Amino acid sequence: MILLKEIEVFLEKKRIEITCLSDLHGFLPKNLPSGDLLIVAGDLTARDTEKQIDEFGEWLAKQKYDLKVFIGGNHDGFLQKKFAPIECLDIIYLCDSGITYKDFKIWGSPWTPTFCNWHFMKDRGKEIRKMWDLIPKDTEILITHGPPMGILDQVEISSKAVHENHAGCEELRAVIEDLPKLKLHVFGHIHESYGEMILKRPGYGCENNIHCVNASIMDGHYNPINKPIRVVL
Repeated sequence: MILLKEIEVFLEKKRIEITCLSDLHGFLPKNLPSGDLLIVAGDLTARDTEKQIDEFGEWLAKQKYDLKVFIGGNHDGFLQKKFAPIECLDIIYLCDSGITYKDFKIWGSPWTPTFCNWHFMKDRGKEIRKMWDLIPKDTEILITHGPPMGILDQVEISSKAVHENHAGCEELRAVIEDLPKLKLHVFGHIHESYGEMILKRPGYGCENNIHCVNASIMDGHYNPINKPIRVVL
């Protein structure tokens, strides 16, 4: 028999309040709500300078969260050239690496399919699949800069780099559908597809569906009009 007190302890242990952001491009939001976990999914800077990285770090240190996690994006070449200069006890930079927070397994990766001459990019297919194959099977919260194919990835202008106005990664989509414990996937990159959706995976019960969040602060015209997205797990 499971006692009510044991259930309450379990729920308290697993329940976390998460604020999701992405694509700041130098814009540093004010008055974020406090919470357990703050996730910033890349494109921290507008001009890819050490000064802007430092400004981001100063802003991040002031946010009232138990843990703050960030990854790089295609505009963050400084991070690709050097290690992150802003890690401390409550700020963690993830780059094809993971941490455990309140029993949740978290993994972060900055890569997106190649488009123009940006940073943290790999060609579609085998090259980028190597990066996604690093994601542990027991990952519960995944942070990537770009979206999976067909999930909050629709762009306004079609090009050779997209498929029917969808710019997400096919290989990433295949991998996340095969992560049995994945509960939350946070990304950005495609500004105009800001929002949330639930991915219902074949072969899994509804309790194992994935909450997908495109947390881009910027809209398609680089105006910082989108709100942080709050998730409770």
